[in-house]
Amino acid sequence: MKIDSHHHFWRYDPVEYGWIDEAMRIIRRDFLPEDLRAEIARAGIEGVVSVQARQSLAETRWLLDLADGNDFIKGVVGWVELSSPRVGEELELFAANPKLKSVRHVIQGEPDDSFILRGDFNRGIRELKKFSLAYDILILDRHLPQTIRFVDAHPDQVFVVDHIGKPRIRDGASEPWNTYIRELARRQNVYCKVSGAVTEADYATWTAALLKPYFDTVLEAFGPGRLMFGSDWPVCLVACDYVRWHQLVSEWVAGLAPQEQSRILGGTAVEVYKL
Repeated sequence: MKIDSHHHFWRYDPVEYGWIDEAMRIIRRDFLPEDLRAEIARAGIEGVVSVQARQSLAETRWLLDLADGNDFIKGVVGWVELSSPRVGEELELFAANPKLKSVRHVIQGEPDDSFILRGDFNRGIRELKKFSLAYDILILDRHLPQTIRFVDAHPDQVFVVDHIGKPRIRDGASEPWNTYIRELARRQNVYCKVSGAVTEADYATWTAALLKPYFDTVLEAFGPGRLMFGSDWPVCLVACDYVRWHQLVSEWVAGLAPQEQSRILGGTAVEVYKL
């Protein structure tokens, strides 16, 4: 299957989605399964993984309900309060639905840059393996040193780095992201999504040539067997439409062997998320 491993749904509310600023006003509306179904049909995508955009149990329930009602939604990356003493109960409840594949916390939004190393948070991470769940890592590049320490504390846990670790493409910066993402990739239990890069660049002036060195870095570091395509729709729409983004990534991998292209465009996501 060709899989989009990363997208969101929402019913827009200016309070709940306050991070959608004026520069992103194009996405200040609802984005629901019927909208995405049309997009993936044009791109030839067969299935998607829906990722939480709000940190609430209601969000996880809603995404699982949408997945149950729409066969093209193959999996859900939900949210639970990993630092809660009740995390095991919450995971047991949600993991009863086989479409829950992973959990995510918005680390990039935490005021403490070392949040990912907190003891209570890591106790919650240790619960995930009991339910065969992956963990999606959403960070900025400045969190990579702490993330390496975090991953080393959980050698048997499957991790997925969202948005290639968010290098500062808009600033033309490759370091220290380049050094740290390569170091993180040495951990064989860590996978990486080729997603989100277009919105780390300037929305209006980005080019495929500008993004290519960052893509090439993660390809060299992780190899095609640990990379997966993601659209980050509808966030990507502030800079790039769905079909254009899919075409850009497809053209980037076109020089690889067919089986390597297949891994990035679907196979890795199928394996990691057990689709």
